[in-house]
Amino acid sequence: MMFTLTEVASLNDIQPTYRILKPWWDVFMDYLGLVMLMLAIFAMTMQITKDQVACLPCLEDPEEASGAKPHSFPPQSEQEAASSAATGAPAVATVPLVTKDLPDDVVREIHVTHQHTAVAPEKYANQPQPTGVRTNLDYQQYIFINQICYHVALPWYSKYFPYLTLIHTLILMVSSNFWFKYPKTSSKIEHFVSILGRCFESPWTTKALSETACEDSEENKQRLTGTSSAPKQVSLEGKEDGANASPSAPMLGVKFSADKPIAEVPSSMTILDKKDGEQAKALFEKVRKFRAHVEDSDFIYKLYVAQTIVKSVKFILILCYTSTFLAKINFKHDCEPEIKQLTGYKKFFCTHNMAFMLNKLLISYMALILIYGMTCLYSLFWVFRRPLKEYSFEKVREESSFSDIPDVKNDFAFLLHMVDQYDQLYSKRFGVFLSEVSENKLREISLNHEWTFEKLRQLVTRNAQDQQELHLFMLSGLPNAVFDLTDLEVLKLELIPEVRFSAKVSQMTSLQELHLCHCPAKVEQTGFAFLRDHLRCLHVKFTDVAEIPAWVYLLRSLRELNLIGNLSSENNKMIGLESMRDLRHLKTLCLKSNLTKMPTNITELSPHLIRLVVHNDGTKLLVLNSLKKMTNLIELELHTCELERIPHAIFSLTNLQELDLKSNNIRTIEEIISFQHLKRLTCLKLWHNKIITIPSSIGQVKSLESLHLSHNKLESLPPALFTLPKLRHLDVGHNSITVLPPDVGLLHNLQHLAINSNKLEVLPKPLFRCNKLKALCLGHNALTTLPESVGQLVQLTQLELRGNCLDRLPAQLGNCRLLRKSGLIVEDHLFDTLPGEVKESISRDTTFTNGL
Repeated sequence: MMFTLTEVASLNDIQPTYRILKPWWDVFMDYLGLVMLMLAIFAMTMQITKDQVACLPCLEDPEEASGAKPHSFPPQSEQEAASSAATGAPAVATVPLVTKDLPDDVVREIHVTHQHTAVAPEKYANQPQPTGVRTNLDYQQYIFINQICYHVALPWYSKYFPYLTLIHTLILMVSSNFWFKYPKTSSKIEHFVSILGRCFESPWTTKALSETACEDSEENKQRLTGTSSAPKQVSLEGKEDGANASPSAPMLGVKFSADKPIAEVPSSMTILDKKDGEQAKALFEKVRKFRAHVEDSDFIYKLYVAQTIVKSVKFILILCYTSTFLAKINFKHDCEPEIKQLTGYKKFFCTHNMAFMLNKLLISYMALILIYGMTCLYSLFWVFRRPLKEYSFEKVREESSFSDIPDVKNDFAFLLHMVDQYDQLYSKRFGVFLSEVSENKLREISLNHEWTFEKLRQLVTRNAQDQQELHLFMLSGLPNAVFDLTDLEVLKLELIPEVRFSAKVSQMTSLQELHLCHCPAKVEQTGFAFLRDHLRCLHVKFTDVAEIPAWVYLLRSLRELNLIGNLSSENNKMIGLESMRDLRHLKTLCLKSNLTKMPTNITELSPHLIRLVVHNDGTKLLVLNSLKKMTNLIELELHTCELERIPHAIFSLTNLQELDLKSNNIRTIEEIISFQHLKRLTCLKLWHNKIITIPSSIGQVKSLESLHLSHNKLESLPPALFTLPKLRHLDVGHNSITVLPPDVGLLHNLQHLAINSNKLEVLPKPLFRCNKLKALCLGHNALTTLPESVGQLVQLTQLELRGNCLDRLPAQLGNCRLLRKSGLIVEDHLFDTLPGEVKESISRDTTFTNGL
C-alpha cells in the first residue's frame, strides 16, 4: 500500500508558530526536501506501474561459432514437422512470440524473419536441428525470462533508486525538525515562542516604546535649553557653606548625582487597561523565570549544530555514491541467466523501458541534493562565524531609553539570534520585557491607577505627637498622589522596592519626618533641593549599607538621623561616616546596629551633635575613645553593648545631662564617683544590668534628679542614696530589696518612687513625709498593711498595690484628693474594703473627670 503525498508531506509539517525560529536556509531546505519527496514518490509510482525489461535470445551465440551444438527454442509439434516434410521445408521451431510488450520495430522484424524462413527454406538447409526441452509454454517462458533478467541483468541502483531517494529525504526532513521535537528542547522552545508572541502583541510594548519616544523628545528639548546640567548642581550646592564639605564622597563611597527628571507623559499614554496591565506584569515574571531557566545551558545550540552537521555529512554521502551509479542506468543490457535447460538459450538481449526516465529523475535529484548541500554548508558557516551563545541588545539600548536591557547568553542568546533571522523587530520588542526600567514604569502606571488621592487621604492618621502621618507598606512604588497630600507631616514607607521622589515632592510643604524601611530611594534634582532644606527627621532601616541612599548625607537641614541595620566593623571601612560632616544642623544620631567600636570619624559631628544613641543588639562594644571628643553631648544611650563597667570616656563629657546604659552586663559601678565631675548630669539609667550593690559614692553626684536602677540584683540601698537633694525620680523595682531605709524620708523633692517587684514587708513611716510624691509603686511585694500615714501624700495621683498580702485599705486614702480610680492599681476586693464615701468620692471624681 502506498502513502499519499499529503500523508508523507505531513512529516514536514511544523507548527506555524515555530516559523519564527526557522531562518531562510532552513525554510529553503524544507522546500527542497518537499520537492525531493515528490520526486521520490513520482519515481516509485512509475516504477511500480511500468518498470520492466523485455528480452530476446541472442541468435549469434559464441558456442555456435566454435561448432558446438546450438541451442534453440523447443522443437515444433508433430503436425508442423509433417507439414514441413511434405513441402520440403526445413524443420523450424515455430515460436509464438509475445509481442504485447515489445516495441513495434522489433515485432515487425520478427514477422519478416518468419516469412523469410517459410519462403526460403533453402537458406536454413545447413542449420543444425534445434534441441531443447519441449514444454509447450512459449508465452510463459518469455515472462519468466523477463523476470529473471530483471533481477539478474538490471543494476540494483536502477531498481531501488526511488526507495533510496525517499529514505534520504525523510532522514533530511527529520534532521531539520529534530530540535523542535526533542524532549529536552521542545518544551523550552514552546515556552519561548509562546512568551515571545505575547510580548510582541502586548499593548504594554507599544505604550512603553511610545513613552520612551516622548521622554527622548523632552530630553532633547532640555539639551537645547541647557537644563541637562542638573547633576552637577548637587555637588556645587554641597560646597556652598564650607570648604571642607565633600558631597561627592558620600557614605557609601559612590559618586552622587541626582536622577534625571522624568518627563510628564500624556495622560492618554499612561492609561492602561487593568487587564492589560496584569498581563504585562505576568509577562515580566515569565520572562525573568524563563531567562533564568534557559541561560544556564547551551543544549539547544549544540543540538542545532549537531543536526546541521548530520545534514551536511548526509549530503556528501548521497552525492558521492549517487554520482558513481549515475552511469549504470542504461536502456540496453545483456543477460546470461542459468536457464539453458529450460529455454535452450544461454544469452539474452534485454531493454529497460524506465532507463530514460530514471536517468532524468536521478539528474534532477542530484541537482536538488547539490543545492541542499550548499545551503547546509552556508548554515554551518553562519553557525561558526559568530558567537551565537552571546546576544547583545546594544542596538536596542541605543534606539530606546531602556539602557538597562541586559545582554544574554547560551540558549537564550541562540534563540534570539534565530528570531533575528526571521524578523529583528521581535527581539527589539522582546527587550522591553527584559528591562527593569520598563517594569518599573508599568508598576508606576498600575500603582497610580490604583492608589488615588482619595484612597490615600483615608489612610492618613494622627500619631502620638498629633501629627498627620501616612504609612505605606509593601507597595510596588510610591504613588504620585502622595505628593498631593500637602498637609502631611510624617511619611512612613516600608518594604517598597522602588521609591522615587519627583519634583512634585516640593508641594509637601508640611513634611518634616521621613521613614525609609528597606526602601532604596531615588530623588530628582528639584525634589532633592526641597528635602535638603525642609526635612528635619529621617529614619533609614536597611539590611545592607548599599541600601542607604547617597543623598541622605547631603541633607544639611536634617536635625535627627536614625540608621537601623548592619554596620559591623567589616562594613565600617566602606561606610565612611566622615560624609556626615555635611549634616551641619544634625543634633541627634541613632545607630541601631552591631558595632564593635565607635567609628573614629564620627567626631566630625562633635561640634553640633547633642544626642547619641547606640543600640548594639548584643554585640560587644570595645572601643569608645572617640567619645571623648564629643564634648557637646547632652544625652548618651548605650544599649545592649555588653559593657561590663561604665566606660571612662564618658567622664570627659562635661555637658552630659542624661546617661542611659540599659541592658548591658554591668556588675559594679564603683566608677560612679567620677560622675561628680559631670556637673550637669541629672539623669542616670543603669537599669537591666547585673548590679549587686550601690557604692556610697553615689552621694557625691549632687546634680542627680532621676536614677533608674530597676531590673538588677540589688538587695539593699545605701543611706548615701538618700542624701541626693535634687532627686525627684527613683526607680529600684524588680530587685531583691527587703528593707526600705527610713532615710528615704530625706528626699523632700521625691515625686516618683518605684520599688515594685521586690521583697518588702514593711513600709517605713518616714516615707510618707515625702509629701511631693505623685507616684508610688509598691506592687508585687510582701506588704501586709498599708500605713494610715498614706493620707499625708496629698499630691498622690498613682498608687500601685496589686500583688501584696494586704487585707484592707486604710480609709485615709480619701485624703489623697488627686487620687483617681484609674490611678489606684489594686485588687477589686481590696477596693471594696474602703468606706462607701471614699469609694464614692474616688468614683465620682473619676466620672467627673471622664465627663470633662
